[in-house]
Amino acid sequence: MTRPSPDIIDLTHAISAAMPVFPGTEAPRLDDAYTIERNGFAEKMLHLVSHTGTHIDAPGHILPGAARLDAMGAESFLGPGLVLDVSAVRGRQVETNDLEMFVPRLRGVEFALLHTGWARYWGEEEYFGSYPVLSPGAAQWLAEFGLKGFGVDTISVDEIDSTRLPVHRALFARNMVIVENLGDLSSLVGREFLFSCLPLKIVDADGSPIRAVAIVTRDK
Repeated sequence: MTRPSPDIIDLTHAISAAMPVFPGTEAPRLDDAYTIERNGFAEKMLHLVSHTGTHIDAPGHILPGAARLDAMGAESFLGPGLVLDVSAVRGRQVETNDLEMFVPRLRGVEFALLHTGWARYWGEEEYFGSYPVLSPGAAQWLAEFGLKGFGVDTISVDEIDSTRLPVHRALFARNMVIVENLGDLSSLVGREFLFSCLPLKIVDADGSPIRAVAIVTRDK
């Protein structure tokens, strides 16, 4: 009897010259370095910041002397995931009491993904607006679960104008990775899945674009 193929959900935004980037960041350039018509084969020259699009942050992105991606084992970027559905939260930070219902399942996973619903604004000005973020207290609380990583469907885990970056710092202090600009997480609410956020193995990498995917292991 043939087993059905696992349900694989792509959580990655495509990289293009017209894509949203963090304010002040240089937009990517994708040049046709070689073409089939001119050279008999096609290759692109990529010019992009390491935190472009759906990407992963290493602790060394913010903390001096902390781990960079190339020094972390491949197992750091793969593991059971859980979606924390906070899509009803608007106009305020996500507090610990918004997350306490997930405690039993948080103890059995390695990645927590915050579903705010903000991915629907990708490509629109609203994407850079007042998206929900963890409060500093909630970030400290979540960091205590021994997770490998935390992901969001927003442009940053901190508020867009933050300079202290308290959520980044709280998670990085526990050697967690952070994934930003995830796609729509709504189809994963209540499901069990394996989350993969493998980066490029760039020397001394503070971050890297990724192809984030969820492999569903148990349906609702």
